[in-house]
Amino acid sequence: MASHSLSQLSSANADIIACKKCPRLVRWREEIARKKTKRFVDWNYWGRPVPSFGDPDARLLVVGLAPAAHGGNRTGRIFTGDESGNWLYRSLYKAGFASQPFSTGRDDGMRLTGCYITAACHCAPPQNKLLRKEILNCRPFMLRELQLLKNLHVIVGLGKLGFDSVFDCVRELEWTNLRSRPRFGHGVRYQLNNTLTLLGCYHPSQQNTFTGKLTERMLDSVFRTASMILGKA
Repeated sequence: MASHSLSQLSSANADIIACKKCPRLVRWREEIARKKTKRFVDWNYWGRPVPSFGDPDARLLVVGLAPAAHGGNRTGRIFTGDESGNWLYRSLYKAGFASQPFSTGRDDGMRLTGCYITAACHCAPPQNKLLRKEILNCRPFMLRELQLLKNLHVIVGLGKLGFDSVFDCVRELEWTNLRSRPRFGHGVRYQLNNTLTLLGCYHPSQQNTFTGKLTERMLDSVFRTASMILGKA
C-alpha cells in the first residue's frame, strides 16, 4: 500500500514540477531564481513549481497558500527555507509529525510521519497574491492528492485561501454534504463527512507571527487538536 501510494504521489509531484499553465507565475518564479537575493546569492535556486512533501500513508494533510519567493522557490521543498516553514515544522515536530524542528533544504534530513504537506498553488506568486485562474489551474493537483492519500482523517487549512481550497476540492469530489463554504477562523473545526475533519489555522506568515496575530501557542494548539482527533479515529 505504502509503496503503491508513494509511486503515485511521486508521479503527481513530477507533473507538478513540469507544470507551465500560468505564464505570469512562470515568469516570476524564473526571474526570482535568476536575480536571487543578496543573502542567498550562492544558492542555485529551484525556480520551478514546488512539489508536495510527506508521508504517503498520512492521516494529516496540511494545506498552505504558495511557496515563498526565497523559501520554497529557492530550496525546492514546500515550507522550507523561510520563517513560515520554521514555525510550521517546529509545531509539527512538537506534535510528533516531523523528525526535526527546522527545515533548511531538501537534504537536511527532514522526514514527516503521518503527515503530508501541499498548497493551493505550487508556484511563488508576485507579492504573494494569486489570481483566481491560477488557483483553478493548480486545483487538479490537490484533487489528485486527496484521492491518493487513502488514510486521511484531518486536514489543516492554513489561512483562508488554503482552508477554502480544501473545501472546494472536497465539495468537487462530493465528499461532503455541506453545501456552502464553512466560515474560516483560527481553531475552527468542521466535520466534512464521517471520517474527515477540516481545521482552520492562521497562516504562519511573518505578517501574522510578527504582529502576534498568530502565536506559537496558537499554532501548537491546532496540531494538538489534530493529534487528538487522530487518536480517536
